[in-house]
Amino acid sequence: MASLVTLAVCGCVSGSETSSKATTDTTTDTTNTTNTTNTTSTASEAYTQSGGTETSSNQAFTASNTDENGIKVTNGGTFILSNSTVTKTGDTSSNDNSDFYGLNAGVLAESGSAIELTNCTVTTNANGANGVFSTGSGSSVTLSNVTINTSAAGSRGVDATQTGNITCTDVNITTAGQHCAAIATDRGNGNITVTGGVMNTAGDGSPGIYSTGNITVSGSIITATGSEAAVIEGKNSISLTNVTISGEKKCGAMLYQSFSGDAEVGTSSFTMNGGSLNASVGPLFYITNTESIIELKDANLSAASGTLLTASADRWGNTGSNGGVVTFKAENETLTGNITCDNISSVTTILQNNTTLTGAINENNTASSMNLTLDSTSTWNVTGTSYLTSFADEDSTLDNLKDNGNTIYYDSNSSTNSWLEGKTYTLTDGGQLTPVTGSQ
Repeated sequence: MASLVTLAVCGCVSGSETSSKATTDTTTDTTNTTNTTNTTSTASEAYTQSGGTETSSNQAFTASNTDENGIKVTNGGTFILSNSTVTKTGDTSSNDNSDFYGLNAGVLAESGSAIELTNCTVTTNANGANGVFSTGSGSSVTLSNVTINTSAAGSRGVDATQTGNITCTDVNITTAGQHCAAIATDRGNGNITVTGGVMNTAGDGSPGIYSTGNITVSGSIITATGSEAAVIEGKNSISLTNVTISGEKKCGAMLYQSFSGDAEVGTSSFTMNGGSLNASVGPLFYITNTESIIELKDANLSAASGTLLTASADRWGNTGSNGGVVTFKAENETLTGNITCDNISSVTTILQNNTTLTGAINENNTASSMNLTLDSTSTWNVTGTSYLTSFADEDSTLDNLKDNGNTIYYDSNSSTNSWLEGKTYTLTDGGQLTPVTGSQ
């Protein structure tokens, strides 16, 4: 049977079903290990619970010591809290343990435990003090109408690792420090589902979303003023539905592999249905040192740089084999911007269901491989000389190529291009679709 005890300071209490917090007037249901506390508190110590089930409301939990959590539930415990606040100060002693296991976080569920917060506020002002953290198999945090604010470095809004789970409904998140994504997973993968809410990040290296797991977001507004809008590392995913998201530094969305050990090697997946993605600088999509799939449908896209997508080598990985490989699919999209690629990277672009692309593709003829497929309903509005390794078009008349007098070169040695028979075609506005020669 769980029990509540009053402590002068927060301590770790042994036993499989034990909790500790400063409180008064505790009511204990001795029939089912569920304790209910409805005491209004203006100042409380940090809360720890091992096993059992506790329900509480109108609390003000405070943690100020190094490596201390405001709320920590372990050993399969369940804690349900409403109409309360959690305040965390005191820096971490280990950035890695904060990143990977939730040391020093405002709220932590671990070892198969569950935490539910409703109408609560979580505030942290310390280095390595993530707002809400879930780590380990079977661990979960459910948030509803919660506000999370973090101020210092290494303090993400919500973070799941080691297959932990977090579910957010109408959660508002603000982070100010460096390396503080609003929504994040880290080492060992994690799963986060977000519905609604407004998220703002301001620090360098603090994207709105950082995924080394599986993150699904719908109906949210996410703004990153010091970083990319979204980042996926390795064999992981971000799926957005009717999300308004923007990044003001580096690029819109980056898909990469760092080889730091935080993410498995494999194909990154970015999916967007409806909503909008905006990049104030850099390409809208940037792919490096990984394989990736990007799928877009009915989304509004904007890149101030005029570059829609870039695949290239960067500082991660082994020189010579660290390019980007991407399949880029778009349905019912209006795309504007160039597609660029370096000589160890490749891009396959598939335009379907009334999609229009306005831009040049591989204008400098640098790509290792650049492939384009158009269905009969889609159009390419060509704004500059372009080079394609392979070109497939359902419209054999080529009327869906709006050439604007520009030349498109294709590789006549590619079997995909056999339908073109190695010929040169004069297009509507006087440009040409023609085989590339050895000198070009």
